[in-house]
Amino acid sequence: MIIYGDCRDKLKELGSESVQMCVTSPPYWGLRDYGTAEWEGGDSSCSHKRESKKSNRTITGHKNFEEMNGVGDAIYKTTCNRCGAKRVDMQLGLEETPEEYTDNLVEVFSQVKRVLRDDGTLWLNLGDSYSSGGRTTTTNQSLRGDTDYGVVRPKPSKGIKPKDLVGIPWRVAFALQSDGWYLRQDIIWHKPNPMPESVTDRCTKSHEYIFLLSKSEKYFYDADAVREPVSNPTRPPQTSYGNAAPAHTGNQKDQHEDRQREWGSIASRNKRSVWTVTTKPYSGSHFAVFPEKLIEPCIQAGSKVGDIVLDPFFGSGTTGEVAERFGRDYIGIELNEEYKPLQQKRCGQIGLGL
Repeated sequence: MIIYGDCRDKLKELGSESVQMCVTSPPYWGLRDYGTAEWEGGDSSCSHKRESKKSNRTITGHKNFEEMNGVGDAIYKTTCNRCGAKRVDMQLGLEETPEEYTDNLVEVFSQVKRVLRDDGTLWLNLGDSYSSGGRTTTTNQSLRGDTDYGVVRPKPSKGIKPKDLVGIPWRVAFALQSDGWYLRQDIIWHKPNPMPESVTDRCTKSHEYIFLLSKSEKYFYDADAVREPVSNPTRPPQTSYGNAAPAHTGNQKDQHEDRQREWGSIASRNKRSVWTVTTKPYSGSHFAVFPEKLIEPCIQAGSKVGDIVLDPFFGSGTTGEVAERFGRDYIGIELNEEYKPLQQKRCGQIGLGL
């Protein structure tokens, strides 16, 4: 089932304890504009973008706003300083401060927690961003003029300096923990083909986070469904004892089974917390598409056949496609109905959309 509208409202329409798990990737803070805004007043021909009067560059330095998929700092988030138009938008991700963004996600996931079963889990993918120095402050700090671009930009928020890594994933994770979620694990999504970055004073970023959070202390997790193959199952692991396994007590059969588990001779092991998954372009208009391989283990470990999987930021419908493939039902919530053709192409349950 696909529901269109603001997830903060639509989640309230779902029954309590009605879904088994949630896997989702909210819009990242300050990185993209997904084109859902309406502008009231001002100049209807204005682009409402922070552009240099001397060139076609935005204030973030990108030559072409559209090719960069709408960088968050390049578009006004509340009021256009060029024409005075007011932005009206339900979209998350373009908040003025990381605190406001975090608060909005806590609001969303408090409703997710309500609709999860008591043994349900949340698998949350979030990426980070760097400060360009143009973030709005949450305190009454003085503004400084930027005469090159004809705009006024406040100082950064709560000590965030220009070039600082904002730390959005962990800000959100700790806020959810404070709101009652159990923060069970940080999973590293390693990208072997990361987006190139023209930086010379730090490493190119090639990872994101997936946080595993649970509603209760005890929750459903199918470890066997996501076990990993062992490359050399007959060789005992190297330990502080050398190649030999620690001594055992008990009968010979028990010792043999213990060594099988320790040495991995059953040709599999518990899944590790670093997942190497390549990013793959999708031939649609959605800017950021979940790789299917990234969410497959989430759905396999967090649910059983016939369970309901929730994604409140449904986008192009990857969660629905993967859920169907593994015999799960799904509920997707999406603000922008323009993605409906992509969802129709990928999801068989689109006919249930509301």
